[in-house]
Amino acid sequence: MDKKTSAETLLAIKNHLRQRSSYESQSVEELRQGMEEAANRLPRQEDIRIREASIGALGGEWIIPDLSGDIPSDQVILYFHGGGFVAGSCATYRDLVSRIATAAGIPALIVAYRLAPEHPYPAANEDCLFAYRWLLANGYDAGRIVLGGDSVGASLALMTLLSLRDGGEPLPAGAFLISPHTDLVHLDGASYESRSALDPTGSREGSGRILRDYLGPRYREAADLPLLSPLRMNLDRLPPLFLQVGDQEVLLSDAERFADRAREAGVQVELEVWEDLWSVFHYLAYMLPEARSAIANLGAFARSRLGERDLERSRP
Repeated sequence: MDKKTSAETLLAIKNHLRQRSSYESQSVEELRQGMEEAANRLPRQEDIRIREASIGALGGEWIIPDLSGDIPSDQVILYFHGGGFVAGSCATYRDLVSRIATAAGIPALIVAYRLAPEHPYPAANEDCLFAYRWLLANGYDAGRIVLGGDSVGASLALMTLLSLRDGGEPLPAGAFLISPHTDLVHLDGASYESRSALDPTGSREGSGRILRDYLGPRYREAADLPLLSPLRMNLDRLPPLFLQVGDQEVLLSDAERFADRAREAGVQVELEVWEDLWSVFHYLAYMLPEARSAIANLGAFARSRLGERDLERSRP
């Protein structure tokens, strides 16, 4: 691991985030503008190519770590961004996904799924499923795809896996989930209380707003929509999963409970809990060595999953 960030610096960052992250009180436009402004302050990454993608009627962006040649058509990280279902874009996640693609040595495709409240549930779920099927229709083998996402994007990756499994469709080689919301309905994880004073960006109220924003007029139906609570679904037959969370985020318990339940169902799961850190701390990789180390581990997971599929193909 790179040099560890000092406790004083971490405290200063968390105080800054806490002052700027009044998620519950901001309008959708303020949330979107804030994410765009934060992304614009990030240093520009070198040694990558950015190419606009047309995923059927959806937009997207290719992140290609190799500057030479065309987009490789044999393997890909399909990435679903966070933003509470109402914000986030290819541009706001370009830095993070570029770092992940570079760490993995694998091109990444960011999906510009439709956002609420203009496009409420199940628009984002449908778009993520469509993007995966689009890759299959354009020559990618399921075993050469790794899903990834952060926050609600990680939730969308997980919900995509469950939808594919239940539909009898081919599953990808694996998925990495950064600070996933594994239960958007019940919000009963112990860390919603134990980490409430420590988490600079998340809260039970914020998670409740995420669900209200996404469901819109269907909010009263939440308990009847099991896909929004993967933690409480049957988790068998999912591909290998790699979860990363901070030990000071309110979503910690949901990640821990999900990992336990997935293991009980026979799923290969690895959970990393990063000390003194918060939800999607990876976004500050330009200044946090812990974030760079976590991203290196994400890249290693993606490489290992695609490498294992290569070994499986080569066996007689």
